[in-house]
Amino acid sequence: MYRSGSFVAEQVSSPTPGAVQPNGVDLTLEAVFEQREPGRLGVDGKRIGERAAVEPDSTDPDSYRLSPGAYVVRYGERLAIPDGHVGFVLPRSSLLRNSCMLNTAVWDAGYEGRGEGLLQVGHELTLERGARIAQLVLAEGDHEGTYDGSYQGENL
Repeated sequence: MYRSGSFVAEQVSSPTPGAVQPNGVDLTLEAVFEQREPGRLGVDGKRIGERAAVEPDSTDPDSYRLSPGAYVVRYGERLAIPDGHVGFVLPRSSLLRNSCMLNTAVWDAGYEGRGEGLLQVGHELTLERGARIAQLVLAEGDHEGTYDGSYQGENL
């Protein structure tokens, strides 16, 4: 069963005004990055390719003007996935309606951090820092142990 937006809000640091939705909490854009070097995923480990921060628009320092392509976005909120739950981050429909898609992964119980997602831009788009781009929803779930991977505490 999915939890209410008010329950999800208790797991998120300082949700922005209007961010609590009936079934989740909106997450905002903190920063945008472009991957500059290849990464590697192997059976014995991983290496994340080096990234560079995308510079804000020269005419509006609180906005990013993005050309079509792939970007890594960092969310502005610190969150914690509580025991007995699993988190999913989904794109807000405004992104989809602007030819963009936000891809994310499962967020395991015990994860704490300021997460990231893959933003695919299909048509030029301007995104303002602090804009609501995603929604975190939590579902109850059985699990064995809690998250203790390399992304624990990321971006804090």
